[in-house]
Amino acid sequence: MTQNPFLAPYTTPHQTAPFDKIKNEDYLPALNDGLAQGRKDVDIIVNNAAKPTFENTIVALERSGDLLGKVTSVLFNLNSAETTPELQKIVKEASPLLSEYGNDITLNEKLFGRIKAVYDQRASLKLDPESAMLLEKSYKRFSRNGANLDAKGKERLRAIDKELSQLSLQFGENVLNETNEYVMFVTDEKDLAGLPDFAKEAAKATAKQKGKEGWAFTLQAPSYGPFMQYADNRELRKKLYMAFNGRGFHGDKNDNSGIIQKMVNLRYERANLLGYKTHADFVLEESMAGSKNKVQSFLDELVTYARPAAEKQLAELTAYAKAHGFTEDKLQAWDSSYYSEKLKKEKYDLDDETLKPYFKLENVLNGVFTVANKLYGITFKERKDIPVYNSEVKTFDVFDKDGKFLAVFYGDYFPRPGKRSGAWMNDVQGQKVENGQNVRPHIINVCNFTRPTDTKPSLLTFYEVTTLFHEFGHGLHGMLANGKYESLSGTNVPRDFVELPSQVMENWCYDPEALKLFAKHYQTGEVIPNELIEKIRASQNFLAGLANLRQLRFGLVDMYYHGQKPTGESVSEVENKVDSVANLFPRVEGVAFSPAFSHIFAGGYSAGYYSYKWSEVLDADAFEFFKEKGGLDNKTAADSFRKNVLEKGGSEKPMELYKKFRGREPSPKAMLRRSGLIL
Repeated sequence: MTQNPFLAPYTTPHQTAPFDKIKNEDYLPALNDGLAQGRKDVDIIVNNAAKPTFENTIVALERSGDLLGKVTSVLFNLNSAETTPELQKIVKEASPLLSEYGNDITLNEKLFGRIKAVYDQRASLKLDPESAMLLEKSYKRFSRNGANLDAKGKERLRAIDKELSQLSLQFGENVLNETNEYVMFVTDEKDLAGLPDFAKEAAKATAKQKGKEGWAFTLQAPSYGPFMQYADNRELRKKLYMAFNGRGFHGDKNDNSGIIQKMVNLRYERANLLGYKTHADFVLEESMAGSKNKVQSFLDELVTYARPAAEKQLAELTAYAKAHGFTEDKLQAWDSSYYSEKLKKEKYDLDDETLKPYFKLENVLNGVFTVANKLYGITFKERKDIPVYNSEVKTFDVFDKDGKFLAVFYGDYFPRPGKRSGAWMNDVQGQKVENGQNVRPHIINVCNFTRPTDTKPSLLTFYEVTTLFHEFGHGLHGMLANGKYESLSGTNVPRDFVELPSQVMENWCYDPEALKLFAKHYQTGEVIPNELIEKIRASQNFLAGLANLRQLRFGLVDMYYHGQKPTGESVSEVENKVDSVANLFPRVEGVAFSPAFSHIFAGGYSAGYYSYKWSEVLDADAFEFFKEKGGLDNKTAADSFRKNVLEKGGSEKPMELYKKFRGREPSPKAMLRRSGLIL
């Protein structure tokens, strides 16, 4: 009988996960062993006859459950990036077990008693800042998750958590099913008028793959986006728009409306049970923003800047459309990308077709590595002997400026049926110091970019370029982590601080010096001309009011669901309320974005979606500092950012880390200036 790969030390390079050896039947036995081992670790802490100390209680708890972490990191990474019906079934079985295990720990009275005993004497312990933060977080992990509840309350909390974990998984599966099941076949070439060759070529390849003649368009971003931008056929644009924005909203087996109602109600009940007024009050207590009222005011204030700009921009877009044959009174949502692309081309003589030849995926990847090297001195060396879960995944060793090994980096860049849409960063192994050894992290970036075709390599849109830089910024937060405790390391920071490193990296996509490092024509090798760089920079704020309003709309809907007692209103009623403030396009029956809003219903952003805008305030302010200090060639800002933000993770309060980096608190003026919302 072959050994379960999870149950033996990994013999792969850097002890990376042996994806090539792990089989579906390995997960549950290893998971059950991990749960048993974790419980045993906790029993040893609880039954320790010695009085509770920071080491024998707090650090011991931090170090518990290693095997469990080993199994779940692989399982949940693959469930997002390479899932199958069998894997989904395993995750469904595992989730309640993990939820119960988590509750067994946080609701363990004896364990909490020991933690509280250490916490109560914190003033006399003389802990370093990172250890003091671990103690505070450990105490709050318990006190904020039911440790002070009576037996009946604890039982109810367990039931809620179990149900929420299952609903969240179901929500994600439904969105994936809807995304994968829909295909729009086109057989008449006339219906492809306006589409560039790359989009037609990709659609032909998709149809062929599905055994059909003609062209196939899907709801995956590299197929959906170009169709909405370029296709002259308005009816087909509408058809695809309705399919994309109707995901999870068809009253069938994949419908998410009921799941949303249940989750919102359960989150509210859970918050009440724990002594909080709403789910948002519970979540935001531990955020950089600090309170629901502060977040609501922040979003409302940004709307006052964004909406007037958006109204002006929509009027300009409508006038342009009417001058080019549009005959209706108002533009619909499925007209927006189409006419925006044409207006952008006219205003700036710039479109994705002009830019894409300069953004071959391999060059952009090399570019982000070069930018990281110039800023932080790190280097990337591709390896072919690290096991991967799909042959398309690339792997790299990452070295520091002194040649010391820093991390393993995995890059997974193309859509597949088993991969959820969007882009994200994860780790398969976190960073920590254990037994005197600095255990280095294994970091994954997962994206869904335009695939190569028979005649062209993968050429990215500018939006895809910024996405790659964004996710790589999260990756740097993981790769450069340098803390003692894994639970405080890397991206384990408050939700409204986690987007700072990613959004800072995006800024380099608009920087002439950085662009010239990697934007080279895939056929001629010509470096992107200055004139094109100027057009990219000039167009950076193109329709920024509308773009800002769109992001604020998502944040406001999130707060509407989670910042008050559930109203019982339908998904459409909730969105209508918010749309009266934050959407300028006519409401369309039969569509809603909430049922596919995975960030807040299948991810960790509930009552936290505002953090993208919050982090924009931080990143614009931070990037001004990089530029003040001389950009890529001056290490002052980069050294400070690495030392005070990227290496520190969640080891100190975010505002303190930001002030150490910047020398002061952030100002929103930089973000408003950058967006063209103020002068």
